[in-house]
Amino acid sequence: MSEHITVEELSELMKKCAGVTVAPQELQQQYEAGFDTLGVDSLGLLGIVGELENRYGTPMPPDAERCKTPKQFLDQVNGALMTAGA
Repeated sequence: MSEHITVEELSELMKKCAGVTVAPQELQQQYEAGFDTLGVDSLGLLGIVGELENRYGTPMPPDAERCKTPKQFLDQVNGALMTAGA
């Protein structure tokens, strides 16, 4: 498992934790669209954060669950994973 979350992995997490199906290609195209426009609410995002914490065994940034866009979320989470893995 890499220390980097991809758009494909985020797409899978959105389906698993938030019940929202967005193809990775569509997610890439809407990278800066709000999670709300993609159908992911705050509880869904919280579920994604929890799943990542369990998967990687490290806390995610406190603001991760308040990210507004997939880009913002991946930037924060991947930054935290790189720091934790260093």
